[in-house]
Amino acid sequence: MATMKTLHDVLAAGQDEATAIAASGAAPLTYKGFRALVAQTIETLNGLGIGRGDRVAIVLPNGPEMATAFVAIACGATAAPLNPAYRADEFDFYMTDINAKALVVEKGSTSPAVGAAEKRGIRIITLEPDSASGAGAFKLTGSGSGTAAAQPGPAQADDIALILHTSGTTSRPKIVPLSHANVAASAVNVAKSVALTKTDRALNIMPLFHIHGLIAGVLAPLSQGSAIFCTSGFNALKFFAQMDECAPTWYTAVPTMHQAIVGRAGPNREIIARHKLRFVRSSSSSLPPQVITELESVFGAPVVEAYGMTEAAHQMASNPLGGKRKPGTVGQAAGPEVAIMDADGNILGTDETGEIVIRGPNVTAGYEANPKANGEAYTNGWFRTGDQGVIDIEGYITITGRLKEIINRGGEKVSPREVDEVLMDHPAVLQALTFAMPHDKLGEEVACAIVLREGQTATERELRDFAGERLANYKVPRKIIMMDEIPKGATGKLQRIGLAQKLGLA
Repeated sequence: MATMKTLHDVLAAGQDEATAIAASGAAPLTYKGFRALVAQTIETLNGLGIGRGDRVAIVLPNGPEMATAFVAIACGATAAPLNPAYRADEFDFYMTDINAKALVVEKGSTSPAVGAAEKRGIRIITLEPDSASGAGAFKLTGSGSGTAAAQPGPAQADDIALILHTSGTTSRPKIVPLSHANVAASAVNVAKSVALTKTDRALNIMPLFHIHGLIAGVLAPLSQGSAIFCTSGFNALKFFAQMDECAPTWYTAVPTMHQAIVGRAGPNREIIARHKLRFVRSSSSSLPPQVITELESVFGAPVVEAYGMTEAAHQMASNPLGGKRKPGTVGQAAGPEVAIMDADGNILGTDETGEIVIRGPNVTAGYEANPKANGEAYTNGWFRTGDQGVIDIEGYITITGRLKEIINRGGEKVSPREVDEVLMDHPAVLQALTFAMPHDKLGEEVACAIVLREGQTATERELRDFAGERLANYKVPRKIIMMDEIPKGATGKLQRIGLAQKLGLA
């Protein structure tokens, strides 16, 4: 596969009249049309004083416009997709943290992001779909011309294409800048691991504010000149109708989505038979072996499980398509180099347990404005993933534990301390300690131990409602336990890890 250094290179892979983006109720957008849309978007942004390196927050519903806006904006500025489900306080934090110069929302948007941007003096740019020009085509409108863009024109390999936050064990989410070279390399890594060609057709059900959807769902197929059918997001009730309309050769999803799809497969066997999948891909959290077996039985196609993270621009390892699969492993290195390191920075040998580390063209050069995090994350040029694991003689990687306290709720990462701090704002709460509680479908669920102030009262429902007004829904604890005292370690530190076991919730 040709070396790609920018998203312009990625888009150049498609033949002019081939379909790039498809969606229900619209004519397809060709690669030629997509490239013209990119050129027009860069011209519009430059006219509004926005150029390479300027951060543009994007708050759009899932669908073809979100896919094309991400690519087009990243080709001339830095795209910062945000979860549309965020509350006003979260939008304010994330847009301020990245120093957003503009916010793109759909025309007539009632998102709280608009108010947050207005409060901070962040320019609002409205996107209006132009379905007459093809699925995902749009026009951008912004008020005033502003000063000239400091760095106009198409982005270069070292420019930052995409900026995302990742939740760390510290209370403050870290900023992950990914260059054009990072995301282009990752797109090719994914495409190579599943042997994508221009004849493939992807059904995208992944959210497009998340690294999995952006890289595997959008950029990987584009890098091989193939087509993407964009949906409004995952809905188990609509999946098979979308499959019938799209006629895909593959789709990628998180384990909870696969489980829901398997659960509805019975009445949809005719659709499955009509549209033979070449493979099914899974990533973002561990796929139970039982679900792999069910998926392969339902679709009559191999399931490829991959291992990824934001800092690697998604993929780090993948089970080989058509090759040997070892249940319980995340496959072999599929892009970056992968090794196991001990606490002192020594690379360990086969079957020795330590921290999984990576290095390669897809790996971020470092967290933004966070020397402490970078000092902890990088050792001798290797990035420490925070996952504990082992690599066998054939190069298959097994994740044996989590070194960090992050809660992985079905692929959505939750920073426990962020939840703690929100709940601590409640006048009745003295202490809050958020932790991971095992869940049979999601892998992990959010739980929280609470100590109330003396003489104060609060119910679990009241505290969940309080958190729900300030946090995205997936971060709100599903279980809150009232305690007289939270277990502490020898140094007096509250013990987050292992708390579910201590409280009999495991």
